Formats: sequence, C-alpha cells, structure tokens
Amino acid sequence: MQLDRSVPFAPQVADDLRRRLDAGEWRSGDKFPGTVALSAEYDISQSTAVRAVAVLVSEGRLRKEIPRGFYVV
Repeated sequence: MQLDRSVPFAPQVADDLRRRLDAGEWRSGDKFPGTVALSAEYDISQSTAVRAVAVLVSEGRLRKEIPRGFYVV
C-alpha cells in the first residue's frame, strides 16, 4: 500500500487494516500482527502503528491480551 504523505499515516493504515479484515485475511480468534511487524510492513514508525491498531481496538475489531498481543474479534 502506498501511503499519501499529505495526510496522517495512522488513519490510512487503520483503513487498510480494516479493509483487510473485511476481506477475511484474518478470522475471528486469529492472532493479529504486532505493531513492530506492521511498522515494518507499512514503513511507518511503531508509534504510528500503535495508533492505527488502537483505532481497530476502539471499534471492537481487535482485542488486546496482555502480554500476548492482539486478536481478531
């Protein structure tokens, strides 16, 4: 995915992850990629990846299990 440098990255990444979730790339109960992996995949900072994942958590699409990571709801 090519990010638009004129707008904040976190919402763009959250939109792409939402699209991928809707497409069935991950199913309910699947472990979701961590923020380090997402930051490498999207070539963004880890803090930006944290913000993007937080959007999906707030929407109820992901749940955080400390210390195991994120899972698809």
